[in-house]
Amino acid sequence: MNDAADEHVPPKSGRADGRQPIASVVVPAHNEEAVIAGGLRRLLAGTVPGEFDVVVVANACSDRTAEVARQAGVRVVETPVPGKANALRLGDGTCRTFPRVYLDADVELGAASVRALVAAAERPGVLACAPVPVWDLDGVGWVARRMHKVHDQLIAPFRALAGVGVYVLTERGHARVFPLPDVISDDGWAHGGFAPHERVVVTGAQSLVRPARTISAHLNRRVRVRLGNRQLAELGRSAAEGRLRLSSLGTLVARRKVSPLDAGCYLTVLLMDRALTRMRASRGGQVAWGADTGSRSQAGG
Repeated sequence: MNDAADEHVPPKSGRADGRQPIASVVVPAHNEEAVIAGGLRRLLAGTVPGEFDVVVVANACSDRTAEVARQAGVRVVETPVPGKANALRLGDGTCRTFPRVYLDADVELGAASVRALVAAAERPGVLACAPVPVWDLDGVGWVARRMHKVHDQLIAPFRALAGVGVYVLTERGHARVFPLPDVISDDGWAHGGFAPHERVVVTGAQSLVRPARTISAHLNRRVRVRLGNRQLAELGRSAAEGRLRLSSLGTLVARRKVSPLDAGCYLTVLLMDRALTRMRASRGGQVAWGADTGSRSQAGG
C-alpha cells in the first residue's frame, strides 16, 4: 500500500492487568466529527482500560474527526486517501488481536454487545457474526418511518452480516474477507464469504442504526446499494438481501406484521426508486454517490 498513513498511539494502549484485549475494533471514519465522540463513549463505557483494542481510521477528513477520536483515548490512523475499503484495510493492518469488530462510525455499539459478539465468535464452527439492529427513528418522517418498518421486515431473513453497521470476524473468518477489495459494500462482501451455518446473528447484541430520515435521503442511499449489489454480482458474490418479492409483502400484511398503510408507503417509495433508476439509466447509467449526512446527529449526547 502506497498511501501514507499516520498512526497515533495513546500512552495507555494495553490492559491494566497485563492481559490481551478481548477484541480489536476498527472504525473507518470520513468527516464523522458529529458522531464519533458519542459512538466511542458508548463503546468504551463500562470497560476495563485496554479491554478493547480500538483504532479509528480517519480517511480524507476535513473536519476534527481524528482530534475528537484521540481525545477519547483510542488509537488513530490518518490517511489522505478516501474510501471505506482502504480505511478498513489500514485499520485491520494495525489490529492486535482476534476476533475483529468492523464498526461504522455512525452506528453505536455498547460494550456488553461487543462481549456477546466475542462470546459468539468463540463457538465451534462460527467464523463471523453480527448483532441485531435497532433502528433509531427519531426525526424520521412518517412516510419514511413506515417504509423503514416494512423494509426491515422484508430483509430480516437475509440480513446476517449486512446492513447492521457491524460485523465480526474470527481469525479463520478473516482469511475469507481480507485482503478486502475496493468494494462499495464491504459488509455485503463479508456476508457473501460465508455459508449460512458459518455466520450467526447474535440476539444478545444490538447495534443502534440511524436510517435515512427522509424519502429523498433513502432514494439517494438506494443508488449506493444498487451499485454495491451490481459490483458484488460482478465479483461473484450475490447481494445479502437477495431478491425481495411483492408476495413477501403480501404475506406480511396477511399476518398483520405490517399494516396496509405501511405496505402502501413502501410500494410508493419502491415505485419512485424504480422510476429514478430508469431515469438515471436513460441518462447514461453512471451516477455519483457519497455519504448520507442527513441521518447524522450528535450521537450519544
